[in-house]
Amino acid sequence: MMAGFLISFIIYVCAAAVMFFIGMVQLTSKKPVGFYSGEKPPSEADLTDVKAWNKKHGAMWVVYGGIILLSYGAGAVVGDTVWCIVPMCGGVVVPIIFMIGYHHRLRERYLR
Repeated sequence: MMAGFLISFIIYVCAAAVMFFIGMVQLTSKKPVGFYSGEKPPSEADLTDVKAWNKKHGAMWVVYGGIILLSYGAGAVVGDTVWCIVPMCGGVVVPIIFMIGYHHRLRERYLR
């Protein structure tokens, strides 16, 4: 069981690191960023505040990375049962729904 714990820990840390990296790149970007949903990022002329747009999108990805780590921790606390899947998978999948909604609110707020 220790091997499974270690493998799942490495997978979750790598996934969280990717989200942190995406967030940091977006936080420091000078050009408008996209949501990574296949849509093209808006042009600078289409946004009222590029810096705020990038900052909020970047922060969203950093928070998502943190939620991934927290969901792994919650699953580890639950222990070696079938129920550990609920917080572990829920912390990866459920935030995406909220991120999509937040992205649409940012579009309403910052797109001209």
